[in-house]
Amino acid sequence: MTGPELADLYRAYIACLNAQDWQRLGQYVGEGVVHNGRPIGLTGYREMLVRDFSEIPDLSFHIHLLLSDPPMIGSRLVFDCMPKGKFLGLDVDGRRVRFTENVFYQFRDGRIVEVWSVIDKAAIEAQL
Repeated sequence: MTGPELADLYRAYIACLNAQDWQRLGQYVGEGVVHNGRPIGLTGYREMLVRDFSEIPDLSFHIHLLLSDPPMIGSRLVFDCMPKGKFLGLDVDGRRVRFTENVFYQFRDGRIVEVWSVIDKAAIEAQL
């Protein structure tokens, strides 16, 4: 897969997340996916995302930066949302917060097999 093809696949994955199309998630995420060093599998990954959307009803993923170097993707995602209660251990309680996530993905056979993610918690703390 070329860099542009992998970038297009990643954009389709982000669209899948924003549509909350959980039935199609397996088209983009491998069965044995690992998140931040923890094997959670496709089912655990889906549960994590469903929980995120439940806790943050207006959650939407926006790509700010995207680098594609197959089999890796590096992305900076921007969020502007209102988590319902606690988020990352912080009492957000429905207040609007803006933050970023820096995330790297490893793909194999057209699917995400490993994710390394860091959310800018300090940015959220500064807004509270």
